Amino acid sequence: MSQLLKTILSITFACLQIPLVGAQPNTDSAMTLSLPIDYQVVQQTARHVGVLPVAGRLAASDLSNVRIEARALRLDEDSNWTNIASDLQAGEFCGGMPLPAGGWYRLEVRAVNEAGKTIGAACVERVGVGEVFVVAGQSNSANHGEEKQTPHSDRVVNFDGTRWHPADDPQPGASGRGGSFIPPLGDTLVERFDVPIGFITCGIGASSVREWLPKASEFPNPPTIESRVKRLSNGQWASDGEAFAMFVSRLKALGPNGLRAVLWHQGESDANQKDATRTLSGKLYRDYLEQIISQSRREIGWEVPWFVAQVSYHNPGDEASPDIRNAQSSLWRDGIALEGPDSDALKGKLRQNNGKGVHFSGEGLREHAAKWAEKISPWLEEQFVRP
Repeated sequence: MSQLLKTILSITFACLQIPLVGAQPNTDSAMTLSLPIDYQVVQQTARHVGVLPVAGRLAASDLSNVRIEARALRLDEDSNWTNIASDLQAGEFCGGMPLPAGGWYRLEVRAVNEAGKTIGAACVERVGVGEVFVVAGQSNSANHGEEKQTPHSDRVVNFDGTRWHPADDPQPGASGRGGSFIPPLGDTLVERFDVPIGFITCGIGASSVREWLPKASEFPNPPTIESRVKRLSNGQWASDGEAFAMFVSRLKALGPNGLRAVLWHQGESDANQKDATRTLSGKLYRDYLEQIISQSRREIGWEVPWFVAQVSYHNPGDEASPDIRNAQSSLWRDGIALEGPDSDALKGKLRQNNGKGVHFSGEGLREHAAKWAEKISPWLEEQFVRP
């Protein structure tokens, strides 16, 4: 079965799983759309095609022999109408429309009766087929940079769990109110691949890998912050599972094969803690992150790729933990994850407070984005040449 056909068959799942509020603007009040939503990006396949979910409701007294059609318009190009659904149950419809990679497209949807008359219509101004990434980890994966960033391209967007919108900092769903590497990374990928780029961000500042474990996962020593863990009667500690559950829910919302990869940037809160009893060994870090990767894949039902960065920097004089760095790189060597950037190498003026802090300066955020693009882009190009 082709990947495109698999995607079409999974559209009903996507229609049911993505949480939405409200309806899209209509040209005719008889029709409302729940999918797609404005600025929505769907993941393209290796064939440079994606399937746009189209779902909604038609308020009509006679639904017999009514078909739902859609077309996508880009610039001044014309487009043929495509049949989306013809068996309306209580006025509801759900289907998938294959589209070439690119965008923005203007999507028009109409309901046509047996006589060829349009009895309902609606539109969405901006939809696209491109690349979608989920970003997770701790503060340097979130909004704790020194300067807020704004994408130059309107094709860099973020999905907050309800709506898609331009990816201006701070990124929704992640902690912090400052800047991130998301806007400049998106701009670089848009320029290189000429498609919309979507992000789902869920990083939590100062979080240990222990806090991202599934609920009730046990470990011998607590992280520095204990708000997402608890001590057990046997002397062990356990995660409350809330971060893992949130993360999995964000992945599930995109549907099967609905994103390209997870970008994981975390490790500072496990390396070289001031209270040495809170430091995590590299062996346990490797075990716990592998558990998060494997169990999240089982939960969503497919083998989503992960990029894992090398991350352990705190400040000048505490610039790396060889133990944690080796744990992160061991996941690449063993084929569990792909190689992310070495952000420990970003020092001096690339860090906040004139090089004294753990977070990135504005220049550092842009350099961090460039380092991510260096890892993602060659791998992404390989996905398009596979047989």
